[in-house]
Amino acid sequence: MQEPKAARKQLSQTQAAWLLLSPFLLTYAFFLVYPFFRGFWISLHDWNLLAVAFNPDAKEFIGLRNYERVMWGRNIEWGFVSTFWQGLGVLGLAASVYLRRVGRLSRFNAIALGVVSLLLVVLPGFHPGEGGRWYDRRFWPTVGNTLLFVGLAVPGVTISALLLAAALNKETRAMGVLRTLFFLSQVLSVTVVTLIWQIMFSPRQGLIANITETFGGTPVNWLTNEQFAMAAIVIATVWWSLGIAMILFLAGLQDISKEIYEAAALDNAKGPKAFWYVTLPNLQRTITLVVVLQIILHFQVFGQSHLMTQGGPNDTTQVLVRYIYQTGFRDSELGRASAMAVFLFVIMGTFSVIQFILGREGK
Repeated sequence: MQEPKAARKQLSQTQAAWLLLSPFLLTYAFFLVYPFFRGFWISLHDWNLLAVAFNPDAKEFIGLRNYERVMWGRNIEWGFVSTFWQGLGVLGLAASVYLRRVGRLSRFNAIALGVVSLLLVVLPGFHPGEGGRWYDRRFWPTVGNTLLFVGLAVPGVTISALLLAAALNKETRAMGVLRTLFFLSQVLSVTVVTLIWQIMFSPRQGLIANITETFGGTPVNWLTNEQFAMAAIVIATVWWSLGIAMILFLAGLQDISKEIYEAAALDNAKGPKAFWYVTLPNLQRTITLVVVLQIILHFQVFGQSHLMTQGGPNDTTQVLVRYIYQTGFRDSELGRASAMAVFLFVIMGTFSVIQFILGREGK
């Protein structure tokens, strides 16, 4: 008689768990899962936003043609045409093989580095041949701008937050106040952040212009100069994004035992040596977490480009989310915009999987 009672009790606990989880699962399914599959379904149609709003039957199923229109073209060839990016990819492939052979990288890390490097070799090599052209001439340059932004912002946030956390890793009242001050930028909205930095970068009244004039230089209009516009957005983003990364690094630093530093001090590992040989190895998982989270976050950049430069000058700061927004709501081509959104989801999903695997590997 004991087994049926135990079974009924276990069944009751399972039912209770599902009952408690059901509000979250329903909300998650309604606001996240359903919109994703709905967006993918829209990407398979010729879907004009205004036409379908007045006539739901105005859409036409066209399969994967939107993806072809966005990502491909006529007479597309492949070759070594992008010296910098493809050369960087070749170096990455060589580094992944070498570091794996000498045991400096795990198998997964070597594979991940190899895959990313291979993409750098392959993707920039596609280009229109004689008489050819891209169907969407702005898409791949926009993807390139987004990758450039991520490539600059992620190391900037990671390195700045790590150094800042190391400097503030002391249990004093002054350090507590400074942590709060450095974290405050994180709670500001993108509108406030961009307004602050538009004033900072102003060639007439901005702080940077005043400092430049003090040293005898000529102020630069950062936001309308093709060479400086992306740098301006990156600087504003790094300042805005420091808070969360700094807190994560502080948590990782405080988790390192002081006995390790004491043992390292006996081997004359102090100051920069202790940071290099003790702190960084013990922060490897935290660094990985921060980098992947920052990559996923910054691939979704929109407000900084939209409010500070409007994607200019000459599309040099046009990013993928802003282009999706313009395609869907300005041009009313919702099917094509959804195809680009699915492409962006695949990129972010890839980095999420990498984070998950790296987290399991570190256990």
